[in-house]
Parts: sequence; structure tokens; C-alpha cells
Amino acid sequence: MVRHPVNLGQGAAIQTGVEYARAQPGAQIFVTFDADGQHQVKDVVAMVDRLRLEPLDIIVGTRFGAGSAPGHVPLIKRIVLKTVVLLSPRTRRLNLTDAHNGLRVFNRTVANGLNITMNGMGHASEFIAMISENHWRVAEQPVDILYTEYSMAKGQSLINGVNIMFDTAFRRRLP
Repeated sequence: MVRHPVNLGQGAAIQTGVEYARAQPGAQIFVTFDADGQHQVKDVVAMVDRLRLEPLDIIVGTRFGAGSAPGHVPLIKRIVLKTVVLLSPRTRRLNLTDAHNGLRVFNRTVANGLNITMNGMGHASEFIAMISENHWRVAEQPVDILYTEYSMAKGQSLINGVNIMFDTAFRRRLP
């Protein structure tokens, strides 16, 4: 297990984890997911299988794609996530419906090019910018999210979403 002595945020955790995984001999497929228990193994397996079969570099989970059940997404979360897509030209150009989904599966090309500098939740927007800038082949995969009291308490509020967009804009990586 890799740990930071101080909690630096989700972006830093993902970057550190990917750097560690890249150093492992033979590592070709990389998976990131939120640690609050909301993602399911069956979705990870389906995404890994798809990445192996299709000419893609990265697959991002979506709560809103065909085959998903967006009705299970709490209303405020739906509003925040849909607003992020509306305000993000890059996200729309990439045809992504859920850019802040924490479940991502990607190949070594993406892992080698990944350089997340935003330690907190803004890393998701930075990730979208890197997908666009590097012309990585991206697709979405419908996933089922398990919402619990714990995962909802850890989720992003509307004001937090605005703060992320503001922070990302100042870093010139607005998706």
C-alpha cells in the first residue's frame, strides 16, 4: 500500500497510485476509483474487458449513459454533474456525460502521460483536459453507483462544484 503522510487530496492520491503502478513490471491496464465504496467490481471487470477489445485508451464510467439508471442519482448530484458538463466545452466535445465519475480504466499510454497537478477534486477536470490535449481515445461505460450515507456525505456540493470550476479556470485547464 502507498500512503501520503498527510492527506493531499484525491488528485494527489491518484497521481501517486498511477506512478507506483507504472513502476510495476508488466502493468498495462490501470484502474482508478473512489474509495467510498460506491463503485462495483462488475463494472471494473466490464471496463477492463472492453479496453482490451476496443481501440480505446481510456474508458470513463457514466451514471447517465444508455443502460445506466440515472434515476438512482440523487437530484442535487444530477444537477451539479449535468451543470459541469454544460459549462465544459471539452467535456461536450469528447461526448462525455459524467466527467467527474471516479471510475476510470486506461492503458499504459494514458498512464505514462498522466500528470495530475491539482491535488483536490479539481483533478477530474484536469483529467478531461489531458484526454483532450493528448488526443486519447475515450469512451464511456454505463456503471451502477451505490449511494450510501457515507458516499453522499463525501460527495460534492453545488458550491464545491463552483469552487472546482473556479480553481480549474485559474490554472488554465478548464475542460
